[in-house]
Formats: sequence, structure tokens, C-alpha cells
Amino acid sequence: MANKKKKIALVNQRYGAEVNGGSEYYTRQLALHLRQYYEVEILTTTAFSYDTWENYYTQGTEKIDGITVRRFHVDKPRNVIGMKVYNRLQRYSPFGKQYFQNKWIDAQGPYSSGLIQYITEHSGEYDLFVFVTYLYYHTVRGIPAAAEKAVLIPTAHDEPYIRFSIFRELFAMPKAFVYLTPEEKQFVEKLFAVSDRPNCVAGSGVELPAKIDNHAYRSKYSIDGEYLIYVGRIDSSKGCDEMFRIFQSYKKCHPSSSLKLVLMGRAMMELPEHPDIIYQGFVSEEDKFGGISGACALWLPSKYESLSIAVLEAMSLGIPVLVNGQCEVLKGHCERSGAGIAYLQEHDAAAGIELLEDGGSRERMGGLARSYVEENYQWQAVIGRIRSVLEQVMN
Repeated sequence: MANKKKKIALVNQRYGAEVNGGSEYYTRQLALHLRQYYEVEILTTTAFSYDTWENYYTQGTEKIDGITVRRFHVDKPRNVIGMKVYNRLQRYSPFGKQYFQNKWIDAQGPYSSGLIQYITEHSGEYDLFVFVTYLYYHTVRGIPAAAEKAVLIPTAHDEPYIRFSIFRELFAMPKAFVYLTPEEKQFVEKLFAVSDRPNCVAGSGVELPAKIDNHAYRSKYSIDGEYLIYVGRIDSSKGCDEMFRIFQSYKKCHPSSSLKLVLMGRAMMELPEHPDIIYQGFVSEEDKFGGISGACALWLPSKYESLSIAVLEAMSLGIPVLVNGQCEVLKGHCERSGAGIAYLQEHDAAAGIELLEDGGSRERMGGLARSYVEENYQWQAVIGRIRSVLEQVMN
């Protein structure tokens, strides 16, 4: 009789094929690749929208890709005003700092008391809980309910919130850590005393669809000529306002350039009206890869990233990247691969765009990009590294 598989819960704030988010996509891929070794379940909320956490999915249990997904109701929506108030109070009040930080977590959400109650009451049914992303309610309240069986994938980067004292307490609880990049591991271990815990730098695997057709993509969206592409949530918090400013300035200074900027993802901010800025909204995986495959480069202007699957997907297609050099993770990808340009100032970005318009430079960087992904980001190796940590905790 075959040994019964150990049971693992992956805990994330949202889950679904149509959910647009880096940690959410990573959780889906992790579940798909771990299920051959473990009985995997997803514990998540009924939220779809990041900005409100409004209940969208039906509460209860369903199967997605053969994996059990348990969804729990969100009790109250995201309170952006409350977040700002509690953040200021915890910064400037001479007392009650931790109280206000906890109120900030509740306001940030997604506030799902049912999810935490389930973890508390059913922890004995699971061999391990893997929490993805340190910042949200599900992790801050969920890890204390299952600390003896908790592994954290922090997806951490240098931002003000990670220095809240409540996170110092939180990071002391998990039995092990899985990091996405060397930069993340270095940052977390410098900030928290956790270097003695089992851990690994696992990264993420990159899988491409069997068919990628840039010609079909161009035909569908009437895209001619050369373009840069942005993939992800279109938000000022992602540096998109700066990206628009840089691109429009570049076009003014290079009037002969026909270069366009294509945007894929949900818009969370007002978009500039410009004939060469093309907004396509949320697109299918087929269209996403078709679009990336024909771009001069993928542009990621965010200062705060813990991995960026979009960057790795572009590199796997031989497409260079243009990234914000203030993000250590993105800068690290560029430095290790030689397949990207990390800028600090607007004129650096403009010089990078000019270089990327040159076909010879793109071809050289494209070859380096493919090699970088092939050597470092294959799922078989990634899952092997993660399993070694999970087994240490379970054994």
C-alpha cells in the first residue's frame, strides 16, 4: 500500500486564474507543481479586487485544476483612510504604537475572520501551512494560529511597513523561510534574526505556452512597429506615473521615433492620453506571451519587487528588460544576466530606451536573457529546493 501523501495548505489573500497579482500567480504555480508530492489545498478569501477586497467568489470549497480551494468571506472592505490614519498614529503617537499597527493590519485586510478561525480549528488536519506574502491579514493573523507548522514565503522588499514592530514578532514565528532571490534573503536576514532557520533561495520556475504567436497578437490588436511593453497592475505604487512621464519625454526628444508603449493589466490610475501609449487591459495568457515576444523590452518601473515573474517570462523569450535600479532585486537580475538595463535617473532610462531601439543590442541581450532563465529558473530545480525545506520542517 502506497504511503499517504502529506497534506499541505498554501495560504494566500486571493486565488484564481483571472487574478492579476505576482504572489497570487506564484501560489497557483506552486500548487500545481507540489501536488505530485503532497496533498495540496488552497486557503484563501472570496476577494478578487486588490483595492477593495470586495467579496466576488462564492464562499465554500471548489476544485481548480484538480486542487481543493477553500474560500472564506471577507468581513469588511479595505479601509484606505483608516490605513493612513493608523500609519500616522503609529509613527507619531508616543504610546500605543503596536495597537495602531494592529489596527493598520485589520484595515489593510483582507479581513477574513473565517479564514483564521478555520486555520485555528483545523490545524491538526494539515502537516504544514505555507503562507505566501508577509504583508497581509491572512499571514499576520494566520501564522500565530499555526506557528508550529508554518513556513513563510515573505516576498519581502525594502518598504516602510516591514519595519513595523509587529513584523519583528511575526518573522520570529515561522519554522522556515523560502526566498525568491538572494537580495530578499540578505534583506530579511539583515532586518530579522532568522538566519538560523531552515531556508532556501528557491526562485520561481518559468513555463512558456506551446504556441506563442506575435503575428496573431499584432493582428488582433492592430500593433505596428516597435514597442515597449508593461505587464501588471497599472498603478502609481508600481511606478507607472514615472514610466509615463519618462516615455512622453523620450518621445518629445526623439520625434522621429515610432516606438510605442503597450500596457497589459488592470488600470488603477488615470492613464495619459497619448497616441503611442496603448492600453489593452487584462488579456489572456496567449495574448500576454504573444505581446511580450515581439517587444523591444519589458519595462518594469517599480521600486518594490521581490522577484517579478513578468521579468523572468520576458527573459525566457529572449526579451531584454528595462527596470528601476532602485529595486535591488530587479537590479540584481540585470547584473547577473547582462540582459537588462537598470536606471536610476530619467536620463538613464532615456539612454536605455535608445539602446533598446537598436536591434543589435537587443539581440545580444536577448541571448543572455534566455541563458539566465535556463540556468536559474526551471521548475524542477525550484521545487527541489522548496521541498528540501518543507521536508526539514515536517520531519
